[in-house]
Amino acid sequence: MKRTSFNDGWEFRPKVNQFAEIAGHTTPYQPVSVPHDAMLARQRIPEGDGAGAYFPGGAYEYRKTFHVPAEDEGKRILVEFEGVYRDAMVYVNGAYVTQRPYGYSQFRADIGPHLRYGAANEIQVEARTHQDSRWYTGAGIYRDTWLLVGGPVHIAPEGVRITTLERDRDRAVVEVAVRIESDERVLRTVRLGMQVADANGRSVATSSVPVTVEPGQQATARQRLYIRGPALWSPDHPALHTATITLDDDRDAEHVTFGIRTLHLDPTHGLRVNGTPVKLRGACVHHDNGPLGAATYARAEERRVELLKDAGFNAVRMSHHPMSSAMLGACDRLGMLVVDETFDMWTHPKSAFDYSLHFAEWWERDLEAMVAKDYNHPSVIMYSIGNEIPETGSPAGAVWGRRLAEKVRALDPTRHVTNGINTALAVMADLAAMKKDQDAQQADRDSTGINTFMADPAARLEALATSELVTRKTEESFALLDVAGMNYAEARYELDRKLFPDRIILGTETFPTHIDRIWRLTKEHGHVIGDFTWTGWDYLGEVGIGRPQYRTEDAAPQEFTAAYPHLSADCGDLDITGHRRPASYYREIVFGLRTDPYLAVRRLQHHGATYAATPWAWSDTLSSWTWPGFEEAPVRVEVYGVGDEVELLVNGRPQGRKALESFRADFEVLYQPGELLAVTYTGGVETGRHTVLTAGAPDRLRAESDRAVITTTGGDLAYVSLTLTDAAGIRHPAADRPVRLEVTGDGVLAGFGSARPSTDESFDSPDHHTYEGRALAILRPTGPGEIRLAASAVDCAPVMVKVAVGEGS
Repeated sequence: MKRTSFNDGWEFRPKVNQFAEIAGHTTPYQPVSVPHDAMLARQRIPEGDGAGAYFPGGAYEYRKTFHVPAEDEGKRILVEFEGVYRDAMVYVNGAYVTQRPYGYSQFRADIGPHLRYGAANEIQVEARTHQDSRWYTGAGIYRDTWLLVGGPVHIAPEGVRITTLERDRDRAVVEVAVRIESDERVLRTVRLGMQVADANGRSVATSSVPVTVEPGQQATARQRLYIRGPALWSPDHPALHTATITLDDDRDAEHVTFGIRTLHLDPTHGLRVNGTPVKLRGACVHHDNGPLGAATYARAEERRVELLKDAGFNAVRMSHHPMSSAMLGACDRLGMLVVDETFDMWTHPKSAFDYSLHFAEWWERDLEAMVAKDYNHPSVIMYSIGNEIPETGSPAGAVWGRRLAEKVRALDPTRHVTNGINTALAVMADLAAMKKDQDAQQADRDSTGINTFMADPAARLEALATSELVTRKTEESFALLDVAGMNYAEARYELDRKLFPDRIILGTETFPTHIDRIWRLTKEHGHVIGDFTWTGWDYLGEVGIGRPQYRTEDAAPQEFTAAYPHLSADCGDLDITGHRRPASYYREIVFGLRTDPYLAVRRLQHHGATYAATPWAWSDTLSSWTWPGFEEAPVRVEVYGVGDEVELLVNGRPQGRKALESFRADFEVLYQPGELLAVTYTGGVETGRHTVLTAGAPDRLRAESDRAVITTTGGDLAYVSLTLTDAAGIRHPAADRPVRLEVTGDGVLAGFGSARPSTDESFDSPDHHTYEGRALAILRPTGPGEIRLAASAVDCAPVMVKVAVGEGS
């Protein structure tokens, strides 16, 4: 079917009561281009829910007027929505067409029967969200929309499935299955053509066969294509092929990108891609894009994958819902492995009005939608059927788990099935019933459930994870999986090698502060195939779970979530603008991907205080030697590195040498502006060094675009980094100030913000404070030409960035 972007020309407003509108109480529509996050511009509520970053729920409506040519009458016409959050209702010319409760599923509206041909038509979409998630979801039509038009006989949407059947050094056998639909009233025979091209556009396989389709029916045609000397897809070499599928030469055509690769799994060798063992260096990520909110632009997704891979990750677990098509495409191109996830809940709710209310009726259709979307993406190696599902510790939950796992296997037998099981949550009801100790009683009383339990010391989780109760209660739910996904249960890795020698384990969610021990266990044990940290990228909502906290004698008990105006979780290896934080460099060293050490300085204003944060929180550090007002004050310096020992120097004066234990050493020195230097040694020989310099007066504002040229199509964006520096270009993190933007030319400001975890500033404003000397502006093109961004800040000369915009293909 012919596919055309349907993103432009929409209008939006909060949903209006029809009776109130008759009485004159109305709200005008505002023009928008989708993807669009209807929630992000709402006024946050201090008394609201920290899980959703204090944004309110609401109901929203979109409309769009579009013309349908008279000659399209009799054709199949669909509108495809990649994601509408949530409880979407679709109407055309006032008539109900379809609905979708789940906010993360791709779905299509068959609008043909309701159209006026040769005339204008109106499509309306409603969305609602309210207390239905444990994180910030956004709202509205937040992913791409498409208009699909096909003739009476056409290739079905997502009707091409490509499977690598065999592969050796000389050739690959690829099966191409094509589903053809007929709306005709008579028998029709069409010629199905197939051509496969490699990454250079060279044809490597062709086929042409006749296919007969009965009236009003579907026919699936399967052809085996033999590709000699194929380039294989892998994380290090993500070679892609393109299949062009045609009906009667030009009646209909589909272009499908795929990769040739094989997957093998066993408890001795672990995971192998094309026969090569691979340990998953994984990042859990939520779906929001920081200053863009939930709006899913292709470039935003691609940039996230690029930066995560640059930080040393080779795998992403989309948490806890299906990944966008745009991010899947980026993972294919860049070589990032994917664990795609279905649901955060099944039949038991985690929020008052979440998807559990619809799960029993809709789970099968939503699972089918995810697999159909993912099937041709070589980056997808595993499906996760859930995350921290309370039912997994019960026989009834095991029944549901088996039902989901077998459905996945029926839809796609080429990939593996996992489930992110939280062993504590799986036995929470047992703990509460037993009331063994005071902690169990508190867990029973506390209405915040698993999050409160998880805020307890990690040692409690470890002791519980290895208990006989957990072993017995979770055995069936683990056994029905190909890979036992374990959240915060690395204490079971060695134990299960003895108890369940055929069990293959994946750390589907782990504390960032445990990565040294976890990665040692992962490398030592073949049955442990990888680790996914919570989290790779900071996100909106679950506010403050990773924030620095300090204990004082008169302080109230620590809260899991932070008070308003906290905005982000404050716990990612990368912050919400994409800058790496100290934990990221430590992880890169643990992974064996960095030889130079890394300097992280604890904030001087908290020197001597007792740190009391959650296990998701890294130390309260910054890689900076600029601390005005703290001259000659004591400071704790953390050095991350690999080797025997590390030496620390301040302005060339040695401060001592220390052995590196668990890839780090801590030093206590006096802050003296100038140069901080760490040098690592192995066997007395220098192996690496890292230097941090003190910044001078912050009198420069630097503006840099990530790319000089972008295009008008494909969800392209320009990311402009704004940095406060001294005359030498050294970033100054201790002199934050407001920055004002003005955007002119052929583009608009799509988002503007910083990584500040607690702020009442809005991402849709042209004014925003820097945080640690940085801010980020995101530009969206509106047409070919040039976008001009002018930025100004107090005591800094104004700067301008120009971004050229070309026509997209």
